[in-house]
Amino acid sequence: MDYLLVGAHRYGGRTISAETLAQVRLDPDVGRAVAHAYMTAPTCDERAFRSYAAFCRETVRQYHFLVGRVEFGGLGLTVRVVDENPYPDVESMVADVRRRRLKVWASAASGNPHPYLSDGENDMFRAVHDAFGHAGSGRGFDRHGEEAAWMKHSAMYSALARGAMTTETRGQNCAQIFHYEGVRFPEQKAALLPPEFSDPRRRPILVGDQASR
Repeated sequence: MDYLLVGAHRYGGRTISAETLAQVRLDPDVGRAVAHAYMTAPTCDERAFRSYAAFCRETVRQYHFLVGRVEFGGLGLTVRVVDENPYPDVESMVADVRRRRLKVWASAASGNPHPYLSDGENDMFRAVHDAFGHAGSGRGFDRHGEEAAWMKHSAMYSALARGAMTTETRGQNCAQIFHYEGVRFPEQKAALLPPEFSDPRRRPILVGDQASR
């Protein structure tokens, strides 16, 4: 999505090339380690609150940039919150985003409340993550696509906010895929994973043919 890539660059953060994002693979050993860290983390840890506060502030700014009118410097997407999963695959979501519209699955409809975020804040994050992470990278919802979307979108957050953002994306996705084997979504948490899991520039991310597929 050209306008999302340009918009993300204009918003700020590190630039990650489309070629790099296309090659991202999540090694299963890394995925299992992230899943274990998520599952053993407390449900709500006050030590994470500074990161979550920064994450909320930055997510709200990204959301207003995403939906803001083009003539005032925004990207002009219309976001609609719906009560069921709106997209079976990333292609159908990208088709909507090309038309400057996006549906997000309502947090309130999941029956899995967040211990820190309000439903509205969670919905805003789902919108910006789908737009800047998935549509912006062109990657889907399998483990490799989620890893690429985390890598892409995390570059738009400060180092402080990135810890919470990683729990909300990489942590939850790895727990769902490797702990629950895709059967269910994990309990939402407000906690931080070990710092080595929150920095996309550090190993153990494996890219391209080095990673297991």
